[in-house]
Order: sequence, then C-alpha cells, then structure tokens
Amino acid sequence: MAKLIYAANISLDGYMEDERGNIEWTISDDEEFAFWTDFERPIGTYLYGRRMYESMVYWETSSAKPGDQPEVMREFAQIWRAAEKIVYSRTIQAVSSVRTRIERKFDPDAIRRLKESSGADITIGGPELAGQAMSSGLIDEFHLLLNPIVLGGGKRALPDNLSMRLELLGERRFRSGVVHLHYRVIV
Repeated sequence: MAKLIYAANISLDGYMEDERGNIEWTISDDEEFAFWTDFERPIGTYLYGRRMYESMVYWETSSAKPGDQPEVMREFAQIWRAAEKIVYSRTIQAVSSVRTRIERKFDPDAIRRLKESSGADITIGGPELAGQAMSSGLIDEFHLLLNPIVLGGGKRALPDNLSMRLELLGERRFRSGVVHLHYRVIV
C-alpha cells in the first residue's frame, strides 16, 4: 500500500506562510532544492489544495532546455510533470497542467482507495487539505523542513485540536540551518 506523506517547509513556530500569505522567508538554496528533488523522485501522485496547486503549476511550463535553469531545477520540473496531480478546489474551473484532475470535495474513502491501488507514494500539499487528511487518520509520514525563523503568526502547518503520536525516523541538518525531520505516524 502506498504511503500518504505530508511534506512542508515550516517556521520554528509552526507556520507555512506569514500573516500576508508570503513564503519567501523559506530557505531554498541548492542543497535544499536537491533534497526536495530527491524526495519527489519516487512520488506518483500529488494531492493539492487550490493555493498550493497555483504555486506548483509553475513547474508545468518551467523551461526544460539545458542552460535555461540549473540541472536540479530541470530535473524537478520533469519529475513534477510526470506525476499525477489531484487538485481539491470548489473554485478552479480548469487546470493548466497535464495529468491533473479537479475534485470538488475531500473524500477520505477515495484517498484510502487511492493509497490501496497506487504503485507509488502520494504527497499532500497545503495545510488545510493536509489537516483534513490528518483528521481522517490518512497521513502515514511527515517530512518537515524546519526553517530557522520565527514568524509569530500566519497559516499554521498543522491543525489545532489534533493529537497524534509520531516516531522520528530520521533527521538532517542543512548548511543553512534548516533541519529536516522525518516522522512516521504511530497508529
């Protein structure tokens, strides 16, 4: 069975976005970008909320010509384009990427069936959508890149009023001070 993985860049105080919806505070140097590229390589399907999809669809048209971007960015774009994408939105009328479909509502049973039938792991992006999956007991692993910044407010990466036991599977410190924490949900 495929795993459903929540992966996110977060601030030390647990936010994915600052109070203005900005994510430019996240550190994204070559080392972290290479990490994300390697992380995404085995993923077969991305589940996105509307805003996360709108951020990530950049990779659909990102240049794949040598010299236009660093190799690691071209490789990430190829990986992203090859994966299936499901966008959960009541407002998007059409998608602008291949291998993408829209779902109007989050259906935990459909995600369970997807996990059972998928030959590759699945990631979920966007804290609201991921929060629904967490509340439904669907998340198997967390990959959190903890950035050395305190925002003091914004969009929380994890929902309130949710309790879950986790087992630390690994950690990695980047030169920038970012720390990757890899957890498995204990059922």
